[in-house]
Amino acid sequence: MLPDFGWLSAAVETATGWPGLGIIFVYSFLIAFALPGVSEIVLLAPLNLGLSETGRLAVITLVTGVGKAAGSVFAFHIGQEVKEAGPVIRFLRRSRFDVIEWSERRTVDIAQKWGYAGLAVALSIPFFPDTLSIYAFAVLEEDYAKFAAATFVGSVGRLVVTVVGVGTVLSIV
Repeated sequence: MLPDFGWLSAAVETATGWPGLGIIFVYSFLIAFALPGVSEIVLLAPLNLGLSETGRLAVITLVTGVGKAAGSVFAFHIGQEVKEAGPVIRFLRRSRFDVIEWSERRTVDIAQKWGYAGLAVALSIPFFPDTLSIYAFAVLEEDYAKFAAATFVGSVGRLVVTVVGVGTVLSIV
């Protein structure tokens, strides 16, 4: 049984003021490597920073991107350690669902075709859990700086796509 992190999502959805940015950063950091769920809920935070709506969304997007990039680098480090841990890889390969083979195959396809840009694109898909992509790339790649940049771009891209998509739907309705 996994612990319930609903309280953290609720904290993000009710985060106000500048301290709320700290909550958004921590949530984004944790969702990159450990928490189930989607990162788009940060857009619901009623921060009330004294900025325009565009400014508020820009600050949330920037803080989320930095938090998720930092969490992804942590996941990247874990992936590098796991890559060296033969027993962990052997256990995962023997499991009922060969997560390693599936993620390696998909990730290798993306990495060979688009490299780190492929990671950024994969992370830009709204409402899709990105932890699998992060860990799959973490096991296969070795450049911390490029990995952090790709996860930052992907995280920002995801929120931009979400805001534009929701705005477009609302303008039609």
